[in-house]
Amino acid sequence: MKFESFKNARIVRSSWLEEGGRRLDCNPYMSGALEARDALKLLKARKEKLKDVTTGIFHAGREGRRWVDSPEFGVPFLGSSNIINADLSTLPLMSKKQVKHNPHFTLGEKWTLITRSGTIGRMAYVRPDMAGLSCSEHVLRVVPDESKIPPGYLYAFLSSKFGVPLVVSGTYGAIIQHIEPEHIAGLPVPRFGHDFELHISGLIEKAAAQRALASQKRRDAISDFQKLLGWKGLDTHRTSRDVLSVNVLRRMDAFYHSDKVAQGIEALSSVHCKRLGDKVERVFEPNRGPRLKVDDANFGVPFLSSSAVFEVHPKGDYFISKSRTPHFDSLPLTSRDVLLPRSGQVGGIIGRAVLPLSGNVGHAGSEHLVRIRCRSDDDAAYIWAVLASEPGYWAVVGTAYGSSIPSLDSALIADLTIPWFGESDRTRISSLARASVEAQSQGITNETEAVRMVEQRIGATE
Repeated sequence: MKFESFKNARIVRSSWLEEGGRRLDCNPYMSGALEARDALKLLKARKEKLKDVTTGIFHAGREGRRWVDSPEFGVPFLGSSNIINADLSTLPLMSKKQVKHNPHFTLGEKWTLITRSGTIGRMAYVRPDMAGLSCSEHVLRVVPDESKIPPGYLYAFLSSKFGVPLVVSGTYGAIIQHIEPEHIAGLPVPRFGHDFELHISGLIEKAAAQRALASQKRRDAISDFQKLLGWKGLDTHRTSRDVLSVNVLRRMDAFYHSDKVAQGIEALSSVHCKRLGDKVERVFEPNRGPRLKVDDANFGVPFLSSSAVFEVHPKGDYFISKSRTPHFDSLPLTSRDVLLPRSGQVGGIIGRAVLPLSGNVGHAGSEHLVRIRCRSDDDAAYIWAVLASEPGYWAVVGTAYGSSIPSLDSALIADLTIPWFGESDRTRISSLARASVEAQSQGITNETEAVRMVEQRIGATE
């Protein structure tokens, strides 16, 4: 059997075994950290320690969190899984008093964020719409010293294929379960001169600006729709409601008849009502079946999970076979789709509407994503705004059934009534939504190019 026959095989140098105390288990040698370290050693460029180009590497420290319901008393809170999300409008609120008491919770613009537990090593650049938010103690803050290094360049290196393994694996390559500031303080940062680093940083800054613009366009589209609808927000003073016995013949679960759901359904049914299923091609979820993975992109397409589509840069973790995967024809995403995660806990991603990015069109989407396949891209963008609005979300999630893990039903979603405003209003709203998708896609292009250039510069010595 040839070496190439082993899917994840790596060649381990004898010198690495000596350095690792003759450890023969796989973990220290599989992360790529030792290869990254050796590549940096061969690099003739000057290297500086991470601690010498930053003003601080820290986290917020562990303490109980105090939650509030009103934005008047709270600050949006980013969990470790939220830092890579594109839409930050549905975050829980942490008490302003607690954030004021511990300033380390608050994020600053142009910082690099690194998840330090759970899935270690996921990174994000603090863009303008993230600055000032509070963030979990499970996320490290790397604060660049702008007098010594361009912030965007530092992020591009740390998030590159050379930076990530060093961050994740510790100094000697052993897989660590929890990153502390001292674990990465001595990490070597290559320096390539002011002009190159400034160019890289500029690309990262452009990416951050485009992502902040995408967030603003999303908010504008939803706000425009809610204004047309006359939506003033949920009436939180209504905590109970009477339900006619005839209305519980089909559904007896309390959440379906709850006041929040009722307000959402009533609002969407108040003006210019049309049945959703009558305004689209179809509402469906793909048949379930095995995901047959392949290694060669020529024989497969990237597979996106129901959580990945909400990320600032949605990527498939693996490819699935185009020819052998059962029911494959129903999996690829189109630009005319509105996606709704069909299962999960209420308040999570279930029922949250999202539009595919242009770079994900043709990729396979999870069977856990309900597709609302529209008749045009403009219709999809408008219907996304309807369902992503506050009343739209409650109307959609209200159709979920099941007590342990609620699940949406395509037929019930198709039966929802939605406002179908005049063409000019729909066009204006859909233009905002599509501009959001375009801005987010451009941000991906800018960041990808920056990281590629850094990797290319370091990899030239390999």
